[in-house]
Amino acid sequence: MRAADADRQETADRLRVALEEGRIDLFEYDERLQRAYGAKTYGELGQVLADLPGPAPVDRSALAPRQPGPADVAAPAPPPAAPTSGPVPSGAPSGWLLEVWMPWLRVAAILTAIWGLSAVGARELVFYWPLWVLGPWGALLLMRTAGGLAAGEPRHRDDRRERRLARRQARRAGER
Repeated sequence: MRAADADRQETADRLRVALEEGRIDLFEYDERLQRAYGAKTYGELGQVLADLPGPAPVDRSALAPRQPGPADVAAPAPPPAAPTSGPVPSGAPSGWLLEVWMPWLRVAAILTAIWGLSAVGARELVFYWPLWVLGPWGALLLMRTAGGLAAGEPRHRDDRRERRLARRQARRAGER
């Protein structure tokens, strides 16, 4: 069945809650939000939310609204959290590492395939000549990777991407 604008908006709201709960990161939120607003059927909307839990009942939800009390009225708003400059979480550099190493891996696959075909054509095992290209390039990438990880390059890359995403969302909000 075809989805209505209200269905797409409800999906967007659930994605926002998943982002606030930390179930998805900002980049995944942006990607899924685009898919949600581009969805034409309920099936497509279901795929956007497939790996996220459904809404919890209000009485069991950690985000359940509570009744404001007198302490809430007098309490000042907490200051914004300072950006952390501590160690990078263990899974964070993976996107940066892929960005750095993916061209090398693609060229390695192509050169190895050519070498393999030439070895089959010659009917003997020939010298692995792609080593002359892949070895020095890999050594340079290894030094870049070590230096980048030591300098916190994955964190800087994520910060740049978040700023770019925020500018894009601000432009979109200004167009409306």
